[in-house]
Amino acid sequence: MDAYDIFKKLTKGVRFSREHNPKQKKDNKVTDYSAKEIKTEDVKSEKDHTNLNSNEDPITLLSGLHRVEKKGKKRKHDAEQNEVKKRLLEKEKINHFRNINNISVVGRHVPEPSKTFEEFQVDPDIIENLHKCNFEEPTAIQKQAVPLMLQGRQILACAPTGSGKTAAFLVPIIMHLKRPDRKGFRALILCPTRELAQQTQRECIRLSEGRGLRIHVISKIKRALTQYGSSSSQKFDILITTPNRLCYLLKQDPPAISLKNVEWLVIDEADKLFETGNRGFREQLDEILKACDGNDRKIAMFSATYTPVVAKWCVHNMKGLVRVTVGQRNAATDTVEQELLFVGNEQGKLLAFRDLVRKGLSPPVLVFVQSKERAQQLFNELIYDGINVDAIHADRTQLQRDNTVKAFREGRIWVLICTELMARGVDFKGVNLVINYDFPPSAISYVHRVGRAGRAGRKGKAITFFTIEDTVNLRSIAHVLKESGCEVPPYMLTLKKKSKKERKQLEKSAPKRDDIITKPIYERVKGGKRKKFMEILKREKQKTKNGVIEKMKKKKQVSVKGNDSVGPTNTKKSSDIKKKRKSDGKVKNNKVISSKKKLKKVKEKNKL
Repeated sequence: MDAYDIFKKLTKGVRFSREHNPKQKKDNKVTDYSAKEIKTEDVKSEKDHTNLNSNEDPITLLSGLHRVEKKGKKRKHDAEQNEVKKRLLEKEKINHFRNINNISVVGRHVPEPSKTFEEFQVDPDIIENLHKCNFEEPTAIQKQAVPLMLQGRQILACAPTGSGKTAAFLVPIIMHLKRPDRKGFRALILCPTRELAQQTQRECIRLSEGRGLRIHVISKIKRALTQYGSSSSQKFDILITTPNRLCYLLKQDPPAISLKNVEWLVIDEADKLFETGNRGFREQLDEILKACDGNDRKIAMFSATYTPVVAKWCVHNMKGLVRVTVGQRNAATDTVEQELLFVGNEQGKLLAFRDLVRKGLSPPVLVFVQSKERAQQLFNELIYDGINVDAIHADRTQLQRDNTVKAFREGRIWVLICTELMARGVDFKGVNLVINYDFPPSAISYVHRVGRAGRAGRKGKAITFFTIEDTVNLRSIAHVLKESGCEVPPYMLTLKKKSKKERKQLEKSAPKRDDIITKPIYERVKGGKRKKFMEILKREKQKTKNGVIEKMKKKKQVSVKGNDSVGPTNTKKSSDIKKKRKSDGKVKNNKVISSKKKLKKVKEKNKL
């Protein structure tokens, strides 16, 4: 092989440029060789070849040699990089939109949030129904939760109270079911209280108007035993109920209801339903999950507060889980002005409440107490103050509770006294003031109570009374106020943190408090003595009645025996007995008269 061929192969694709190797110009000047030569180097600015996207001259390999890139490969590389840039820009826009709406998402392949109802890509009739329900634009939780559920994703959503969580899970369910069918229940919504279940039913009927979906609430067990059994016509689509009533139907032999065709299981107020013990629904929830054994079953959990127990269960049992959180976890709404008021003792609470009434209340007002007994005591005190007040608690019948809630919604009741029964989920539009008469047992309970005011972005106010006995949870609740932007005295934030045992005891059993009464102590003591005296009198009267009855029975038995005996009887005539009684009475009267005469004589002698 010739040297020329070797050189040709080595320099293949390389061109020689004379521009970078100009001829040296001859200098006509005389140089002084005796002088010392000083070598100097010219510093030239080199081109930056690190930027791969630059459209400048090709890369210089050697002096006079340059590499030439093919135009086709360069165009493909540029197109790929442009696509990557576009994706990054889109992600940045989506993340920026989520940050503006305080939305945080954890999960894979999460769809972008929707800005308008039209972007949900639902049927026009659903959008019309949303506008009829006074929804002008989607709320933060609706913007992210609705697209996820429309894709059939399982979610755990946590958003503040009054942020539109109910519509966030109803819209995808209505869109998914489309039309009525005879498969039985295809969607199941669980709520902790019957009042919340009825409210969810009303909202579902309004949003599904024109679709003919059959929406049921279990109100009467006897009727449900025959209505939802295997022999029924299966003409129902959505069931909204509490866990206890549903479990009662499932325990029947055979089960009085079938949940095999349930496609969507929604658990509202999930943290409450996952509680254990007498007040929780964890055992009932396990039975319901076993009954919903369909292959297409999907779960969605919604709540205003976050608990680690629920999060762990969801991670282990829900495939492809996406966690959506709006705002800070376990924080009260920013639209509610919150205040902590020290009242000293139990009597100070009633005085402080009457002082608020004197200054002027803007009804409707919700008042929370810790027990049904205290609710009735406060009702008895306020009913004579000229306030339209009523109480709702577990001791009242379902009809009384329904009538009370209806009257409160219509404005016929100004002040409603309630327990934790009404603290979760129930939406009373227009509630301006919430008064925590008794201190909440936990920070989560406080968030739910305060959340009854300031619904759907409206402004509201919450006042919490506390005494020296309520310092166990004061620090945690003070932090909730601070996070929501309210002013808190510094000493509350520096209080000693209580142990978990103390906090759990408070959640299980409320502290003992004095009765709600304004009477002075001596009057209460007198009243107590009088009650005891009246009880003793009642007992004595009952004893005497029993004794008289026994004597009468004995006399009857003796008279019956005397009539049955043959021969002369020793019984005396009734006329003789009456004469004897009269004579005995005269003797007694004479004795009394004689004793009075003796007393008069003694007095006369003393005067003399």
